[in-house]
Amino acid sequence: MNHKIDVKHEIFSIPNLMSFLRLILIPVFCYLYFNASTKEDYLWASVVVLISSLTDMMDGLIARRFHMITTLGKVLDPIADKLTHAALAVCLAVKHPIMWVLLGLMVVKEGYMAIMGIKYLRKGQMLNGAQWCGKVSTTVLFVCMLVMFLFPDLPTKAVWGMVLCMIVFLGNTFYQYASIYHKIGRGEATSAVTQIS
Repeated sequence: MNHKIDVKHEIFSIPNLMSFLRLILIPVFCYLYFNASTKEDYLWASVVVLISSLTDMMDGLIARRFHMITTLGKVLDPIADKLTHAALAVCLAVKHPIMWVLLGLMVVKEGYMAIMGIKYLRKGQMLNGAQWCGKVSTTVLFVCMLVMFLFPDLPTKAVWGMVLCMIVFLGNTFYQYASIYHKIGRGEATSAVTQIS
C-alpha cells in the first residue's frame, strides 16, 4: 500500500505534472510555428512557448515551497527543458539555417553531459543540480529564441547576433561543466558534486 502511495506521489505531484505539460506543449508549439503564415499565428506559437516557460519557473518554486521534490522530478524537469529548447531550435533552424550550428552544439554538450553523468553516477557521484552558468545560459537561450519566435521577420544581422550570443553562453556552460568533470576525474574535491554511495 505504501508503495502505491509513493508511486502516486512521484508521478502525480503538481511540479511533475507541470513537467509533463511542458512535454505535451512541444508538439503544440511546433505545429503552430510550422503552420504559421501571419503575425497572429506566430504570436500564438509564442504564447504556447511562454506558457511552457512559466510552468518551468513555477514547478521548481512549488516543489521547494511545498516539499514536493521527487526523484522523478529531478530527472523529468531537465529532460523537459532540454527537449523544449531542442524543439525551439529545430523550429527556428527551418527559417534561420544558422540555428543548426547552435543545435549541433546543444547535441554535443548534452551528449557529453549524459555520458559523464552516467560514468560518475556508477561511481556514486552526481552533480548538485544545475550550476549558475547553466541557469544563465538557459535563460539567455530561452529569451533569444522566444524573441525569434515572436518576430519571424527579424533582420539577418539581429538573428546572427542573437545566435552568436547563445553560442557563446552555451559554449561557456559546456566549458564550465567539462572543468567540473575534469576535477572529479582528478579526484579534486568540489562543492558541485554529491557522493551518493
